[in-house]
Amino acid sequence: MATLGIPANTIAVLQKYNFNFQKKFGQNFLIDTHVLDKIIASAEVGKDDCVLEIGPGIGTMTQYLAENAREVVAVEIDKALIPILEDTLSEYDNVTVINEDILKVDINKIVEEKNNGQPIKVVANLPYYITTPIIMGLFESHVPLKSITIMVQKEVADRMQVGPGTKDYGALSLAVQYYAKPEIVANVPPNCFMPRPNVGSAVIRLTRYEKPPVEVEDEKYMFSIIRASFNQRRKTLINGLLNAGNLGITKEDILEVLEEMGLSATVRGEALTLEQFADLSNKLNQKKK
Repeated sequence: MATLGIPANTIAVLQKYNFNFQKKFGQNFLIDTHVLDKIIASAEVGKDDCVLEIGPGIGTMTQYLAENAREVVAVEIDKALIPILEDTLSEYDNVTVINEDILKVDINKIVEEKNNGQPIKVVANLPYYITTPIIMGLFESHVPLKSITIMVQKEVADRMQVGPGTKDYGALSLAVQYYAKPEIVANVPPNCFMPRPNVGSAVIRLTRYEKPPVEVEDEKYMFSIIRASFNQRRKTLINGLLNAGNLGITKEDILEVLEEMGLSATVRGEALTLEQFADLSNKLNQKKK
């Protein structure tokens, strides 16, 4: 099969099937073999690995994964791509394509069936509009994962790895850093894709922690607090928490805890570290009991 990372081969496949890019699925196909090599190397895909690929498109990266991994499960939402994938992946007997929305797939079941419940690796060139729900879904459902290596919009990659006090810091930064160690492994310019996106992209690897770096009594409660703190960025932390309305705490509770933590009553969410959010949520959780 012709390598799809070479632009002429991608064009040939798209013409053969009269494929139309779907705006709603945010489709941008990679046409750069160096970037593909880099993704496979960063994800450290080897012969023992079972890889879940999200959004295989026409199978460009899937071919590379199939060459390097033991088993690949590719989940593609666009049914127009299924016959194309059958064609471009026809040589590989270690690939399963599932025509489904990744947010609705039972990934635990896939891990059981294909990898005996052992941690898998996720590799994806993610559509920008749905990056956050996919990543959060993977982490929050506690699927056995070794790492997630993904191509995302550059600013989203930046957001995942920044710390407090920066303008990109927010709920996504904290969530990613609670579950995994983020590392940007490559910046990818728009001309590596077809069609060309309007923004730069980056490959980021999130290596899953065995256990999170902070001790939290109630993970869900901590994330509710984090989300409330960043819902209205210009507001103080207290206002954010009170406006959330579902946290079961009073203004007095919050003031007391902030004082205990040595933080000012006018502090904003973006000033707190992950450790401080864990501490805040543990203390507020005690109050609400």
